[in-house]
Order: sequence, then C-alpha cells, then structure tokens
Amino acid sequence: MKPKLIKFLKIILPLALGVFLIWYSISSASPEERQKTIQYITQANPKWIILSLTMGVISHLSRAYRWKFAIEPLGHSIKLSNSFMALMVGYLANLGIPRSGEILRAGTISTYERIPFKKAFGTIISERVIDLLMLLLVIAITFLFQSEHLLSYLSEKIASPFITLAVLVGLLIIGVVFLRIIKTSKNPILVKLRNFGEGLLEGVKSISKIKQKGAFVFHTFLIWILYVGMFYIIKFTVPETANLSIGPVLATFVAGSFAMSTTNGGIGAFPIAISAVLLLFDVEKPAGEAFGWILWGSQTAINIIIGALSFLFLPIVNREK
Repeated sequence: MKPKLIKFLKIILPLALGVFLIWYSISSASPEERQKTIQYITQANPKWIILSLTMGVISHLSRAYRWKFAIEPLGHSIKLSNSFMALMVGYLANLGIPRSGEILRAGTISTYERIPFKKAFGTIISERVIDLLMLLLVIAITFLFQSEHLLSYLSEKIASPFITLAVLVGLLIIGVVFLRIIKTSKNPILVKLRNFGEGLLEGVKSISKIKQKGAFVFHTFLIWILYVGMFYIIKFTVPETANLSIGPVLATFVAGSFAMSTTNGGIGAFPIAISAVLLLFDVEKPAGEAFGWILWGSQTAINIIIGALSFLFLPIVNREK
C-alpha cells in the first residue's frame, strides 16, 4: 500500500467513523428521543457551560505552564504565551488528523523558541506518560466507587482481557527486538532513526531533571482535577443527571477518555460512550447523549476558537523571530 494512501486512510477513517456514529446515534433514536435530546441541549443553563469552559481553559494554561518546567532542563526557557498557543494549535490539529497535534506542537515551539524538534517532542512524550499514569489513577479510583457498573460496561465494549494482555506482550517483544536491531545497525536510515531516538530520550529524561518538581506535580494534579471538574459541572445542565454522585461522573470520565481516542477529537463516539455509561445508572438515553453533546460541543468549540486565534497570533507575537 502506498504511503500517501496510508496517510489518507489514517485521516479519513477516524473521521468517517465519527460521522457514521453520529448518523447511527440519530437514526437509532425514536423521534421522541431525538426531540428530548434537542430539548435538553437547547434548555441547558449557560452558566454551567461557561463554568465548565473556564475550567477547561485553566487546565490548558496549567498544562502550558507545566510544559515550561519539562523544557527547562534542556537549557531553554520558553514564554508561557508560546507554550499555550503551541498547545492550542496542537489541539486544533488533532480534530483534523488524530495525534498530529503533538507533532505540530513540538514543531511550533521548535520554530519560535529555537529548541531542537526531537528534544521538544521528547518532553511531550514524557508528558503523555505522566498523563497515562494519572488516567490509570482515575480509573483505579473509579473502580473503588463503581466497580460493578464499570466492569459491566468494559466487558461489553472491549475484547477479552487475556487477548488484550497477549497483544500487549507481543507488541512489547517486537519493540525490544526492534530496539536491539537499531542499536547495533550501521544502516544509514536506522542510524538516523537511532540519533532521533536519542534526542527523544533526552527530552523524556528531562522530567527527572526538573528543578521545580513540586510545581510540576501540583500542575499535574490540577490539570486532572479540572478535567474531572468539567464533567461534574456539566451534569447540572441536564435535569436527569443533576443529582449524580461523583462515582457515576468518574465512570463517564473514564469512558469519555477512551472515546476521545477512537475518532477525531471524539466526534460521534464521545456522546455515545457517555450515554452508554449513564444507562447503567438509570439515566435515559436522550439525557445521557445531551450530557455528552453539551460537554463535547462546548469544549470542542472553545478549542477551535482559541486554536485558530493561536495559529493567527503566533507569528504576530513572535514577529521579531
């Protein structure tokens, strides 16, 4: 298969899946359900949406500030404005091409702050590792609150855990063998790949060299508390979800986190995942989907607006460079 075709499929397939899920969600609902979903969305109290959006923007600012701590051990001090705008441009790119945002974010900060791309990208990888650990922590807490409901949902949505474990072990073995080949190979392409990997590794190791570790940990927890808070606040926009306790909210957060990676920015998949989880807590489908659409739509809209403005203002703010 040609590289251009593979690249095209990586872009179009997740988007097509998202469009299909939207169509499926609408077509599978009865006219009454569709009407109720629309009613919930249109009657949502704006003050809760604004509060949720504010928490979202603060989490982005906190992430941009935390990134400064990760880059400092590399011998660079970046502006908060550039860090924030590079982050938002990356979020905007992810809506079009999944996972392209990390590359664009590293390229943007490399351009305007004169940081080697591979080192900047390495710090982003290290951030993702930290975020994965935080997500696992949230999942663990969620299991403490709602183990029965969450296990029921996951058993319907994912393959056998033994199959999943076998696949992960297989990928790990392949990765180890591949690394050994790269480490000893004299092939020019593999040598370049090894050099690039060493740059990434230096960026990843920057986390262990952070001087302000306390501040880094503080912002890490702040980011994830705000993420969960965004979900908790939005529950008040729909009468049927207003009385949900923290347990069900955490369960929707876990499902929504996984749904975001299945399509471009979670389009289509996010509301369906939220609705599926809330059904376990006796929240009717229209209310659950409205919850998902209000949260996804508001956060996506603000990311598009700020991302587009960041793309516009980056060269203006850095015109001297």
